[in-house]
Amino acid sequence: MTHSLLARSVALRELPIIDITGLENADMHRLRELALQVKAACQDKGFFYITGHGIETSVQETLLEQAKRFFSLPDDEKRKVSKYLSPVNRGYEPLGNQTLEAGAAPDLKEGFYIGPELPAEHPLVKAGKFNFGANQWPESLPEFKSVTLKYINDLATLATRLMGLIALSLDLHHDYFAHFCRDPLMVLRMLHYPPQPANPRPGEKGCGAHTDFGGLTLLLQDKNGGLQVWDHECGEWLQAAPIPGSFIVNLGDMIARWTNDHYKSTLHRVINISGAARYSVPFFFSGNPDHQVACLTQCLTPGEEAKYPPTTVEDHLKNMYKKTYG
Repeated sequence: MTHSLLARSVALRELPIIDITGLENADMHRLRELALQVKAACQDKGFFYITGHGIETSVQETLLEQAKRFFSLPDDEKRKVSKYLSPVNRGYEPLGNQTLEAGAAPDLKEGFYIGPELPAEHPLVKAGKFNFGANQWPESLPEFKSVTLKYINDLATLATRLMGLIALSLDLHHDYFAHFCRDPLMVLRMLHYPPQPANPRPGEKGCGAHTDFGGLTLLLQDKNGGLQVWDHECGEWLQAAPIPGSFIVNLGDMIARWTNDHYKSTLHRVINISGAARYSVPFFFSGNPDHQVACLTQCLTPGEEAKYPPTTVEDHLKNMYKKTYG
């Protein structure tokens, strides 16, 4: 794989745009039409844009504005809500805290982790399930909590509908992933990428080359692009430019496991060469922590064996976190 920071501008034929307008009320004919588009994208790179998703542009802009306000706070204010003060990985993550690409310099980004707000008496919290619990909130940003929690709720609904399309695309019942979508482990991660230095450290990037851990990622980008997706066929990086109002959806490793890699979890990275600060907000939808992740038999061709042993959502994610946080 090339170590160059350059990438070719992506053509729309390479990362498809799927218009899901009316998905929430679609009949089965429409759902199957959309599922065919999703299937083609999942078998190619596992990356696609969605439009017509029902999340207003004003809502996206408000969320990005809250991210900008948070990362503009003084360091001592941000560190008051450090994720190291949280038993469930919620809160602020400083620059260089994570290394997603093995052997590379630490990622040139800072972040803030948020999840569903669950009280101590909630069954999942009492059971000690991975990353379930209370958030930390910046005191100086009074709207931050309500904006982010509403956004998480809205994207959870959208992700659940997309999992229905993925089920249909695999010739499964539309509700096949209903248990997976119940009480899901999900994380909203606000990210700030400073401009790429003119003379970066060897291998230094905003976010090193990696695949996502879980089920679905729904990415909101600002106007300063930087996302690059690896094209196995061409052997080069593709620049996935922002499309206003859209989300970029990509598959995580769990769906690759389910499908024996017939559906792709593809390497991607972030190189911020815009010359300005870049903000993005990925939403990771990883599913019920106890849900079993084992190869779907209908995904195996005759004579093909499963590549991965069965696991659970929780065990899979614990292993992934260990790899990137040591």
